[in-house]
Amino acid sequence: MIAGIGRRDETAMAAAIETYSRLLWKVASAVLTNTASREDIEECVADTFVYLWRSHERFSEQKGSLKSWLCLVARSRAIDRYRAAARRNESPLDENTLMKNLRPAGDTEKAVIRREALSSVNTLDEPDREIVVRRYFYQQKPKEISVALGLSVRQVENRLYRSKARLREQTESAEGGLRQ
Repeated sequence: MIAGIGRRDETAMAAAIETYSRLLWKVASAVLTNTASREDIEECVADTFVYLWRSHERFSEQKGSLKSWLCLVARSRAIDRYRAAARRNESPLDENTLMKNLRPAGDTEKAVIRREALSSVNTLDEPDREIVVRRYFYQQKPKEISVALGLSVRQVENRLYRSKARLREQTESAEGGLRQ
């Protein structure tokens, strides 16, 4: 099949599309679930086949099968599309954005607590700040965050743990200052 594609044989390419389309669709949709439309997933699969047609020489049988290589390319394309979608949907973190996503403050005390929480979160460095916002304000799972930011799930979980500890320290030192 790959030799035929190298000779620019369209029937070999059609065979590759017939053989691997369904698999690549599953790979791309696994990454893009709840983020992209059906058309985006289709484009991702199509991009994978275009890449095969244009860059078939990058495939090496010594490194693995064509099936594995195409899955890797499709996954990479899907992650790129996921990141692009995340960037388009990002809005700057400001008080109004957070207040919309939180329950309305019933009294002044709740509003003050929310404002202080926002202030504390804004003291975190990137990507810790974005991880905390995605996890606790937008309710994303660590796996979703890891895909969006290009980190491992373990890195996301570790950063969440350290960020919570920093926020806890800030809160305790602020409370200590109020008592004195």
